[in-house]
Amino acid sequence: MPTEQQGESPQETAAAGTSAAATGAFPHLPTPTEPPVTEQGGGAPSELPATERAARRAVTVFPVLVLVAGAAGLIRPGAFSGWAPATPWLLGVVMFSMGLTLTLPDFTAVARRPWAVGLGLVAHYVIMPGLGWLVATVLDLPPQLAAGVILVGCAPSGTASNVVTFLARGDVALSVSVATVSTVLAPLVTPPLTLLLAGQFLDVDAGSMVTDILKTVLLPVVAGLVVRLVAGRLVVRVLRALPWVSAVTIALIVVTVVSGSADQIRGAAGMVLLAVVLHNGLGLALGYGAGALARLGRPASRAMAFEVGMQNSGLAASLATAHFSPAAALPAAVFSVWHNVSGAVVAAWMARGARRGAQAPAATLED
Repeated sequence: MPTEQQGESPQETAAAGTSAAATGAFPHLPTPTEPPVTEQGGGAPSELPATERAARRAVTVFPVLVLVAGAAGLIRPGAFSGWAPATPWLLGVVMFSMGLTLTLPDFTAVARRPWAVGLGLVAHYVIMPGLGWLVATVLDLPPQLAAGVILVGCAPSGTASNVVTFLARGDVALSVSVATVSTVLAPLVTPPLTLLLAGQFLDVDAGSMVTDILKTVLLPVVAGLVVRLVAGRLVVRVLRALPWVSAVTIALIVVTVVSGSADQIRGAAGMVLLAVVLHNGLGLALGYGAGALARLGRPASRAMAFEVGMQNSGLAASLATAHFSPAAALPAAVFSVWHNVSGAVVAAWMARGARRGAQAPAATLED
């Protein structure tokens, strides 16, 4: 991944601040009515301290919740037997919450930047599925695990990618646009990609998968958007609670998946973790590289890294459980923990580089 320690141009810094303020997709992020403030050490705009603290708290607590849920499912699998049928409904709650956070400007932003959004979508649905197949093949994973890794790669962008992009001082408006469109297109893209790449490992019923994604992803998102349009003032009052609703719900999905395949986890934990780390790490690096190669600028390249490297692992776990087996859902369960941990770490590293780059011109002017 290209270094983030170099200075940024004033135009790039301004773009990052403006795009971060433009989004309404994550309730902890600034809105256009929340002007940026300046850091003590330099003149570059940054976000409100309270906003950043809330965002950091979200990406810190979420992996902990998922870890605790996974441990509970592994230690006491019998306590959660029979929960599997609830997984699609739980995912629907997560996607409905996402729909509630969307606004019409999130969609009009796509029309204003079709090249960048299109590049993000192509990178997302080419890099991660391809990496999933490559990792599964190189590691010679068993068919169920191989299909699970590939299914993670074929899923749309992760629900936490926007806030991690914000913490990295990336282009949040681009992040929101790519995440939104990749989710809307998932019923059309995820099933055929899974059939193409995972079909050599297991039988894939792409038609049934389309129906499931429509019911558990697209319809809840559209329903949430409609509720936001009809009862916007009421929704605004509960926006800050939505990330935590999603976090708890995803934790419930993880405990269900893990408890359903606790024996397999004990025998394949190391291999699954290696596959997930390689898949996620290469996705982050290649996503950033795609943005840099297209000369989108550093803030947009940071957004590309997280939109490519972070996946909707809740959807992957639900589809794997329904169409393959609980064992096939293991990569998604591990990915849901790991990509939030790695995302937070990479975001902190990128933000540190952005701050240094912003402070360097100010120091030169003072001299």
